[in-house]
Amino acid sequence: MPKTHLKHLLFICTFLLLLFSSQKTIAQDGNAVTRNIIQFLQSLEVEYDIKFSYVDEDISHLKINVPQTQGLEEILHEIGEQTQLKIQRLNERYYTIAKSTTVDICAIVLDNYKENTVTGSSVEVLGSDIAIVTDIDGHFILENIPRKSIIQIKHLGFKPMFISAEELTHRHPCKTLLLDLTYEQLDEVIVYQFLTTGLNKQLDASFQLTPEDFGILPGLIEPDVLQTIQALPGIKSIDETVSNINIRGGTNDQNLILWDGIKMYQSGHFFGLISAFNPYLTEKVTLINNGTNAEYGDGVSGVLDIETKNEIADDFFGGAGFNLINGDLYGQVPVANNAAFQFSARRSLTDFFNTPTYDEFFNRAFQDSQIKGGTGQTDDIKRTENFYFYDFTGKILYDLNPDHKIRVSFININNNLDYTEQNLTSLRETQSRLNQTNLSFGGSLESNWSDVFTTKINAYYTRYDLQSENTTINTPQILSQENEVIETALNLNTRYQLSEALHWSNGYQLKETGVLNFSEVTQPPYSNNIKGVLRTHSLFSELEYNSPNEKLYARLGARMNAIQNLDTFGKYILEPRLNVNYELLQDFNMEVRGEFKNQTTHQVVDLEQNFLGIEKRRWYIADPDNDLVPLPITTSKQGSFGLNYDHHRLYVGIEGFYKEVEGISARTQGFQSEGQFNEELGNYTVKGIEFLINKKTADYSAWISYTYNINNYTFEDVVPMTFPNNLDVRHTATFAGNYNYGNFKIGVGLNYRTGKPYTKPDVNNPVDTNFFPSRINFQEPNSSRLPEYLRIDASAIYNFDISSRVKATLGASVLNFTNRKNILNTYHRLNDNDEIETVESVSLGLTPNFSFRIKF
Repeated sequence: MPKTHLKHLLFICTFLLLLFSSQKTIAQDGNAVTRNIIQFLQSLEVEYDIKFSYVDEDISHLKINVPQTQGLEEILHEIGEQTQLKIQRLNERYYTIAKSTTVDICAIVLDNYKENTVTGSSVEVLGSDIAIVTDIDGHFILENIPRKSIIQIKHLGFKPMFISAEELTHRHPCKTLLLDLTYEQLDEVIVYQFLTTGLNKQLDASFQLTPEDFGILPGLIEPDVLQTIQALPGIKSIDETVSNINIRGGTNDQNLILWDGIKMYQSGHFFGLISAFNPYLTEKVTLINNGTNAEYGDGVSGVLDIETKNEIADDFFGGAGFNLINGDLYGQVPVANNAAFQFSARRSLTDFFNTPTYDEFFNRAFQDSQIKGGTGQTDDIKRTENFYFYDFTGKILYDLNPDHKIRVSFININNNLDYTEQNLTSLRETQSRLNQTNLSFGGSLESNWSDVFTTKINAYYTRYDLQSENTTINTPQILSQENEVIETALNLNTRYQLSEALHWSNGYQLKETGVLNFSEVTQPPYSNNIKGVLRTHSLFSELEYNSPNEKLYARLGARMNAIQNLDTFGKYILEPRLNVNYELLQDFNMEVRGEFKNQTTHQVVDLEQNFLGIEKRRWYIADPDNDLVPLPITTSKQGSFGLNYDHHRLYVGIEGFYKEVEGISARTQGFQSEGQFNEELGNYTVKGIEFLINKKTADYSAWISYTYNINNYTFEDVVPMTFPNNLDVRHTATFAGNYNYGNFKIGVGLNYRTGKPYTKPDVNNPVDTNFFPSRINFQEPNSSRLPEYLRIDASAIYNFDISSRVKATLGASVLNFTNRKNILNTYHRLNDNDEIETVESVSLGLTPNFSFRIKF
């Protein structure tokens, strides 16, 4: 064997041995030697000829400072002091070791800048009434608190710290905790656990998800970003997909989705049923539904900002796992002390074998479902498919020095489908091919120029491409379509600390978006090619204030946009933003938020029968002068007022809002009845109330949420002018909860909503044969409603250790475990015999899933 190969083999063997073996860890802290407790107990067994009885899982993660005392009893006493374990002598040779239900803890709180003591920091045991403040030396002691407690430590001017009580049981000496100074942003959290761990409501009423701390939600066994946010009031998916999320009655294309600062034009796999973003390298996800920061443009309904891990770890970490749909792996590899590389990859397993989960997802995604002909009989449909998806990401982290950091990110998302459908009743056969990709690059430079001034420069390139071909064998007819979006952007943000309580942010954004839409039909011959380019210059400025007594938080800003179509038009739009949170009484807050926003890209929705309803949305750019697809710039105004009460174990919140969206086209709203609408322009208004009550402790969380909406269109050229929005779901309610018992977590939830509106054919004169081809005569738009929707989901997770370094998780879930048939959508069309066909889209049936994951 060549020497180079031998060296590589020895290196790999050594790496694996260090990674997976349970080894002794020795650290120097003065003269103290640190060892794993099990290894130390084993040495005592040999030295003193004794035996210890204990549960490995209870103590395997503990490390102790090796006692310097002499004699067995003194050594065991010191171990008990360090670990808060109960050590009981049974006889001369046998001892038992067990966890106590309560522990005594202590710590010294310092700042992370010069390690000065932080006097007067508040220390609170979450889920209880226990709270104290640190003394003049930054020291605190708490006795007889629950072992599983979470301790919150906070002080004005510092980021809050959350730490497990078990990590503070060492008393000789007490652990030192370093609080981070809040130079860059005010990250104070109002609610530590909001529905579940890892989901928080921020001071500005935005929601933040940290997947690493994620607990459990009903039906979820992994922290899928786009599934998780649907647990929040006012957010739902009308068709059970993550690629069609509706925030306060808006369509999905009205949401701005960012990944590491890059705008994403594709967000789902399996045609919307699975999120395309790997959650295990995601550091935090921020959701904003009103009162948006002035730095964000686009997204008249909401903002979803996904940020991957941004710090360089000292050691390699990673993980891998699989479920009944796909498998994935991820990791971060240190390259040097100041550089690291992150990666993740995921691929579907669907083209290797089928599972019950895949079968349900397939039926849901590829259904042009219950097709009922004029006789009322259901056609017999035979389907065959070859489908797969994958995504992978990469990120380079490089610190020039502690104050200047470079980050470069990359993401690729792909869906590929070959699909054949045969109608055995009408003997019609169609074949579809579809390839959907998103390729994006982005980079940033973050700089701390002083204790009060920071900057961030960010640039990105993103490209979305959808290519599809639909062949009707009997005709023969071939329909080819391509949709391409290319966008480049440059952002500059600055932040200046005017005082301890006041920050001033400013910035500039340059963005250029180009969109191509190409269509070609062979029979009859037809083709069109629509191109558009839009350039936007934006300036913003914003003041952020947090009063010294922490009673008032206020953010006031504005954004000026100069929008240019390179061929035809230009427009200036000013967008004020407001966000206020005021503590009326202790634990009782008032929220006032408002915003003006605009967006220049839209998704035009094809009729359902194009490509069998699989992926029918096409991106277009705003251009009111375009003869084929005239689309205006969409603008919105929104205001809201809320009250919330949050005291330890109970959160109660209620918020009312009003939103008006101008400049919408009927083609972007998903009207599916052929010939009912053309190029009408109008607006919609949404009025609603969102209510949530959440009871939470260290062991369980239970909540009830309710949303009431009135969502109406106004189109001046339609009769009647005002009618219900396609997303007008009046009543939505959720009752759910989760429970933690040791390493076991379980969640159960019930989701209910009233039916969405749809349009029926006219009963007396359903088909108008005076036109060629014939047309359906419809009743008033959206004058009928689907039946109510009801689904019950459950999930369970069990965490365990394979070794001291390798952790594992088993998960199981069932969606719709009552197997209720929910009708998600209904529309009508004419067949070749001028008979009306009714097409129903049905929800997921009983859908089990299973997952296994490891991390190290």
